[in-house]
Amino acid sequence: TGGEDLRFDIKLTLEEAATGVSKKINYRKHVSCEKCSGSGAEAGSKKSRCSTCGGQGHVVRSNGLFAMRQVCPSCGGEGEKIDKPCRACAGEGRVVGDASVDIKIPPGVDTGTRLRSSANGSAGRRGNDSGDLYIVITVLDHELFERDGDDLACAVPVKFSIAALGGSIDVPKLKGKTILKIPAGTQGGTTFRLKGEGMPNLRGSGAGDLLVRVDIDVPKKMTDAQRAALKAYSDACGDVETPVSDSWKQKFKKFFG
Repeated sequence: TGGEDLRFDIKLTLEEAATGVSKKINYRKHVSCEKCSGSGAEAGSKKSRCSTCGGQGHVVRSNGLFAMRQVCPSCGGEGEKIDKPCRACAGEGRVVGDASVDIKIPPGVDTGTRLRSSANGSAGRRGNDSGDLYIVITVLDHELFERDGDDLACAVPVKFSIAALGGSIDVPKLKGKTILKIPAGTQGGTTFRLKGEGMPNLRGSGAGDLLVRVDIDVPKKMTDAQRAALKAYSDACGDVETPVSDSWKQKFKKFFG
C-alpha cells in the first residue's frame, strides 16, 4: 500500500510571508529499508501469491445485507506473501528514519495556507508510492501591522498641530517607509489608503493596500510656552463650532429630545 501523507507546521514572520522564503525542514517518517532496498524480503527469499485473497490484495466480507471490500489481513493488500521477510523491517520494506527537505514558500501566504510537497511523505510498503508532505503555515503577529487578507493596517500618531494645520509624516511599510501628506483639519480616526503597499497576492494578482489610521498625539507634558500658545488658541476659538462638534451636538439634542 502507498505511504501516508504527513503534516508539518511552520511559523513565519510577516516579512517572510510578504517576500517568500526557503526553509529546510527536518522531520521523522517511514523511509525505504536499506537492507532489503524496500522489497521487504531477505536475500534469496521467494514471493508467492497470497492464498487468502488469491492475489487480489483484498477480501469481501458480508454481513448478510451488505458486502464490503477490505484489505486482506494476511498480505496487507500486497496480493503476495514473502517466504522470508526482511528482519530489519519485518517485511514492511520501510523503517522509521530522519528526513529533510527544502521548501520554497511563495510570497503572500497567510495563516492556514497549505503547501504540498509531492512524494515527501512516508514511504509506501514494499516499494509502493510515497505519500505527500503538507506544510501548514502560521504567520506570526506583527508589532506594527495588522493583516486583513492582502491588506495591512497600522495606526500612526500625528501631532495635533500637524492634524490641524496640515503637514507630512513618515509612515512605516514592510520595507522601509514612505511620506504621507496630512491635509489640514484631519480628524482622529481618519484612515488613508496607500494603494499596492500591502501584502502580495498569493496567486500573483497584484498586492493589497496599506491602511493608515490617524491617532492624534496629545502631549502629556508641555512647556510653559507650549501651554501659553495652546491657551491663546483656545481663547481665539471662542464658541466657534467645528464640523465635528456641531455634528455631535445635533446628535446629542436628537437623542435627549
